Amino acid sequence: MHPRIRSSSLVFLVFALTACDKSIPEPGPAAAPITTGPKVASGAPTPTATAAPTPVQRIAAPARIVAIGDVHGDLAATRAALRMAGAIDEKDHWVGKDLMIVQVGDEIDRGDEDRDILDLFERLADEAKRAGGAVIALNGNHEVMNVQLDLRYVTDDAFKDFVGVSGVATADRRLDRVAEPARARAAAFLPGGPYAKMLAKRDLIAVVGDTVFVHGGISPKHVRYGIDRMNREARAWMDGSAKDVPAIITAEDGPVWLRRYSAAPGPEDCRVLKETLALIPAKRMVVGHTVQRGGITSACDEQVWRIDVGMSKYYGGKPEVLEIKGAEVRPLRSND
Repeated sequence: MHPRIRSSSLVFLVFALTACDKSIPEPGPAAAPITTGPKVASGAPTPTATAAPTPVQRIAAPARIVAIGDVHGDLAATRAALRMAGAIDEKDHWVGKDLMIVQVGDEIDRGDEDRDILDLFERLADEAKRAGGAVIALNGNHEVMNVQLDLRYVTDDAFKDFVGVSGVATADRRLDRVAEPARARAAAFLPGGPYAKMLAKRDLIAVVGDTVFVHGGISPKHVRYGIDRMNREARAWMDGSAKDVPAIITAEDGPVWLRRYSAAPGPEDCRVLKETLALIPAKRMVVGHTVQRGGITSACDEQVWRIDVGMSKYYGGKPEVLEIKGAEVRPLRSND
């Protein structure tokens, strides 16, 4: 992983050189994002390998859960996935009754409609709650990157959409070297900014019944560090009440970046996955982050389900979602 770079001048350089270059590959475990985020305090305690895991806050599973993968700024794909799940009507209002939607992050970047998607999920969460359902949106690596002011994957239109947003403080001295076209977006996502505070309502990891939902993946060290602890610390950093984001969250093998179970997991990867699930405990993990070109896939005897199908315009895939009804887990596709 590249070291974190604190100079805000880098944001100007990144914006000026790459904001509109759609050919830049997304950084992965071997090339983590350039960031202006703060460094974690050196005195933070690290759990030992043998430490007992902290009990995890668990959300009761409803009769039906539908999980949605990365949508990357494509509102049409987002709507299609939500309608495929039976969550919204033609006017984008909740009709899912007691359905639970879990979106595993990366709602933003690479597409033009970031703000529309974030606002849609915020509104649907309220509508679903009133109807007895639930919408759980998680933070992925791109949500974290934006709070770190890593804006390499923001399109021109997605920069413009944040001009005039209430509560955006473009005069913040932390933005002095951010290019003017990027400043409103940067201010919206700066820790304590209005959209950073929106993201601070979300978790990195959700355990619903016997299923773990996370953008990239988790391993035993994350469970021992504490799933709820990581959620709390990420929230505090995003809402501006904490200065630091712990390195365990933003590391190349952190929960928003890990791809261990998503490419071609071997026996050792499946063993680690099994150990992770046993520590929680849970039966399966549902992840996004890594595009599955053939559609939703599973691995390790269906202990992991990979639901990033590249449904956005940028990747050219087709919407698919994952339905969980008790012990039954199955992809839903347009031809279904």
